[in-house]
Amino acid sequence: MGELKAFLKSRAVLNLCIVAANVIVFFVLDIMGDTEDAVFMAYHGASFAPWVVENGEYYRLFTCMFLHFGIQHLFNNMLCLLFLGDLLEKLAGKWRYLVIYFAGGLGSSAASVYYDLRTENYAVSAGASGAIFAVIGALVFLAVINRGSIPSVSRRRLYLMAALSVFQGFSSQGVDNVAHVAGFILGFLLGAVLMGRQRVKQVPDLFEEDR
Repeated sequence: MGELKAFLKSRAVLNLCIVAANVIVFFVLDIMGDTEDAVFMAYHGASFAPWVVENGEYYRLFTCMFLHFGIQHLFNNMLCLLFLGDLLEKLAGKWRYLVIYFAGGLGSSAASVYYDLRTENYAVSAGASGAIFAVIGALVFLAVINRGSIPSVSRRRLYLMAALSVFQGFSSQGVDNVAHVAGFILGFLLGAVLMGRQRVKQVPDLFEEDR
């Protein structure tokens, strides 16, 4: 118990709050109904292109970022966010991190809606993965300009994580790859705009360093 308390105390505050909000929203909805049911999720804030555009329900671009289809979807996303989001917040600062996370998440949701409208292949979409890919994109940008000197994770490992995440998306069914790719690109660009050639500072280790 003491180790868990120490772990949580060492986490970046805003990222931990975002993780907690996702977990709380999930369990509230899970009590109310079936979080793996697309219709139930659509009626509780998931993104669905026709409702977003035709009904003017643009708030769904935001609310869908806090919804997840089942416990495994939540666990996978929050595990990534707990570590990667924590690292970015400590490197970029609280407000830059918030801009990257939410602007990247909203932009990836909008890109997904646009793609669905163009292809007329409509699907109910939810999850924090678009925002998480924005976090990965910003971290990759920092790795590029710092020549792999990001503390706690090597550039090679970060590139591998990003590549594997993209590959998993394209090789799995029911994954919103448009949101993932858009989130990554937006995160990289936002990192460039907000951090420029900023040299990163040392933070406590989150990963074992490559030898």
